[in-house]
Amino acid sequence: MKQYMKDNLPLFIFVSVLFVIGVVFGAVMVNALSLEQRTEMTRHLGSFFHEINEGIEIDSGQSFSQAFGMHMKWILLIWLFGLSIIGLPLILVLDFLKGVLIGFTVGYLVGQMSWKGMLFALVAVVPQNLIVIPAILFCSVAAMSFSIYIIKHRFMSRSGNIYQPFMRYTTITLVMGGFLLAAALLEGYFSQYMMKWVTPMLVGVYG
Repeated sequence: MKQYMKDNLPLFIFVSVLFVIGVVFGAVMVNALSLEQRTEMTRHLGSFFHEINEGIEIDSGQSFSQAFGMHMKWILLIWLFGLSIIGLPLILVLDFLKGVLIGFTVGYLVGQMSWKGMLFALVAVVPQNLIVIPAILFCSVAAMSFSIYIIKHRFMSRSGNIYQPFMRYTTITLVMGGFLLAAALLEGYFSQYMMKWVTPMLVGVYG
């Protein structure tokens, strides 16, 4: 695995930079929200905090299932895009969008609630994404590497069996799926308790 990372270091750097650009773009997008959009989002967020504070139970099993399903759909798309040449730019789009989603979420929370928003982001957004982000970027690099191999194999008359690279690519995706399972468990169970812990401090922000 270390050798694989070393061989694909330029791709790792490229997708990481693209992801960071997406995060910055997502954070900046918060400032582009209209007053009506901000008001609506604040209303929904305040309602969510009040429900948690009043002791309404969140179905951890359902949260886990939804999170795992979303993560697996994401890497399945990446895997499918990696099987074709035209899918190469779409992999980059997914990495950028993942950054935008995270940047917007954290940017909005911090913009609305200052340090309390940062605290909520640390317990509700950050823990699982410490696993999700590297896993998705790893899948993206594997997909791009395989797609580039296809280009060389088909258009540059490179010899070699495509079966072994394909199996390595698929194995990496499955292993990352295992990490995403752990991330979904973290999101579905651990993060729920952490949110209950910090919510009393946040309810006051919304009255």
